[in-house]
Amino acid sequence: MKTTAFTAKHIELGARMVPFAGFNMPVEYVGINEEHNHVREKVGVFDVSHMGEIWVKGPNALAFIQYVTSNDASLLTPGKVQYSCFPNGKGGIVDDLLVYCIDSVTYLLVVNASNVDKDYAHLCEHAPKFGITPGKELYNASDEICQLAVQGPLALKAMQKICDTTVEDMEYYTFKKLTIAGIKDAIFSTTGYTGSGGCEIYVANEDGEKLWNAVFEAGKEFDIKPIGLGARDTLRLEMGFCLYGNDIDDTTSPIEAGLGWITKFSEAKGEFIDREYMLKLKDDGVTRKLVGFELLDRGIPRHGYEVCDANGTEIGIVTSGTMGPAVKKAVGMAYVKPEFAKSGTDIFIKVRDKLLKATVVKTPFYKK
Repeated sequence: MKTTAFTAKHIELGARMVPFAGFNMPVEYVGINEEHNHVREKVGVFDVSHMGEIWVKGPNALAFIQYVTSNDASLLTPGKVQYSCFPNGKGGIVDDLLVYCIDSVTYLLVVNASNVDKDYAHLCEHAPKFGITPGKELYNASDEICQLAVQGPLALKAMQKICDTTVEDMEYYTFKKLTIAGIKDAIFSTTGYTGSGGCEIYVANEDGEKLWNAVFEAGKEFDIKPIGLGARDTLRLEMGFCLYGNDIDDTTSPIEAGLGWITKFSEAKGEFIDREYMLKLKDDGVTRKLVGFELLDRGIPRHGYEVCDANGTEIGIVTSGTMGPAVKKAVGMAYVKPEFAKSGTDIFIKVRDKLLKATVVKTPFYKK
């Protein structure tokens, strides 16, 4: 298994370690519910160094990104971040990702840990059409970079203490290159996967220990805690954020997944992979939709459970589900037939051959 720059810290702190995307990662320290609520109320730190970072550079970088992603990257200006996905050419999604615009000829793509090799191979396949050479203008830096996600309502206040420029007033989905804890050229972005505010910090692996120590020292007065991947999943689910491999994958289109907002058909966007197919879905309608639901009967929905109508006829499948620690309700996401997708519609989740009543609701489940 691979390790991150922070693996020794997790073990030293007594984290329960598990294999995840080929890495030895902390799933929890003191318990998922406690860690989840700590991020909602204060500030917590996730090791997300397993995520992938791929550079795209050169005069054709934007044209290339426009072709391989669904969103309109021409809207980005230096210092802005965009959520997007890679259509796979078969109507599905290779991965979802963040696109960072460093400048007009330099972009950083941040991808999911389990998909780094697949994503890079996909990009390499299309790069030659744009005069982009893998290993040169297209470069996989995933093994060289570590990343901490400092999340929660007190995160920016804590991190301000060790940044050489103002970060507390940064807008959502923006970033700065700055010096943090004496580490030059760190990328500090106000993104995250929890819905409770905060930042993600990227530095070289060799600066990892220095960053970790400084972050925890700065956060001491705010009761900063390390948080495992278990709470990362429950936090994102309370927000209705998609998880690749659960809610989206190679068989789901962004239109079905409610990601039409990151799928652009403007003239500025131009041609991109699966454009015609997605436009047809948008115009003609889909055969299934990803919805949020709240369980009314007692139980916990899980990935793979059947969704049924009142007669027990299957109408869909649960993609994610949990007992939300902050909302204190059993919630989940599922693909259902379009006629069952409207908020307020009763659906039933099949749990051990019992039909448990649920209702379709708008996400996010958690509202500040």
